[in-house]
Amino acid sequence: MTAEEIKKMAIIGAGDMGHGIAEICALAGLNVHLFDIKQEFVARGQQRIKESLDKQVAKQKLAGDAAAAAMGRIQGFTSLTDAVKDVDFMIEAAPEILDLKIKIFQEADANAPGHAILASNTSNMSITEMGAVTQRPDKVLGIHFFNPVMLMLLVEVIRGAGTSEETMKTSYELIQRLKNFRGAMVPVRVEKDTPGFIYNRLGAPIGLYMAELYEKGLVIPEALDAKVRAIGAPMGPYEIMDFTGLDVNLHGNEYFAKTLSPEFEPRTWMKKMVAEGHLGKKSGKGIYEWPQGNRPTIDMSKADPQFDVMDIICLQANEGTKLLEAGVTRSAAEIDKAVINGGGAAFGPFALAQGMGWPKVAEQCEAISKRLRIKWFMPTETLRQGKIEMG
Repeated sequence: MTAEEIKKMAIIGAGDMGHGIAEICALAGLNVHLFDIKQEFVARGQQRIKESLDKQVAKQKLAGDAAAAAMGRIQGFTSLTDAVKDVDFMIEAAPEILDLKIKIFQEADANAPGHAILASNTSNMSITEMGAVTQRPDKVLGIHFFNPVMLMLLVEVIRGAGTSEETMKTSYELIQRLKNFRGAMVPVRVEKDTPGFIYNRLGAPIGLYMAELYEKGLVIPEALDAKVRAIGAPMGPYEIMDFTGLDVNLHGNEYFAKTLSPEFEPRTWMKKMVAEGHLGKKSGKGIYEWPQGNRPTIDMSKADPQFDVMDIICLQANEGTKLLEAGVTRSAAEIDKAVINGGGAAFGPFALAQGMGWPKVAEQCEAISKRLRIKWFMPTETLRQGKIEMG
């Protein structure tokens, strides 16, 4: 099956990610079956899509008839069997619970046409395990969009252990057909199923670093965020934690603790905040106060003069070399492309770190590792030897 032959999609889950994926597919002319377990959830997802499209029409960025046509292509379902029975492609966007996802893939496999590709929008979980419960592991892969779907350009196309090259190619070309309100979507191939894939994996050591600095009382979050924003970043790392949800960060750290290293075990301060319901933006309070969901005010005059922003770049580059060594991706350029399009950065970590010289980058990672006594930050042999292909 080619990308051009894909006409009908099933989107499993009508929440934040699911309704965004449904919207982008409908705008591309695809017919969409939007499934959730209750009609009220489906209706809420459809309403949010309508509101999003209406906003673009009001801004004169989308024609009214195009918005109406997109809405007309979306049909709601509360039966998973019915939602997948005649589709060409499924994208599962259910909560990040592996047992739930496995159940969805089993039912979808039993009821979808034999040619249909089954994909998961998971940000972390094993594509291989999902494919293993089906009779078509060659047609199972990850299609990881980023939130909000209508504004973020990056889409990771992830190969499971059984995924065929045909499935990868067809899915990559399907993503190239899609556009959101910022422009054409940017697919990046992930050649090996690994925790965090590319973008979230590069964020893992940064999250660990920030959590440990805060745990040890070595930084004031506002001062560090002000320093990072002073160099042009739209948000500092602690504000990003709050924005995505401290509970999400905690679960991510728990997953990395199981799959990468026990050193990722969530720190005490994060566990305490989550236990108290201080989750960040979604609850109105986390590391910062979020009045009515509005961004916290960061006093830029408090920027921490002691914090070296290149610590972040060095740790990301080091993590990227681990992905290169494992064959998760083929080049440093692909990793930079993922970071640029996944988070709005002007440059990727390899492009920025290259100017320091690889020996200096390795030296800085080793210094951080020894200072905090976290082995995960130690530089790889690839980084020490500077054997990094930028092309």
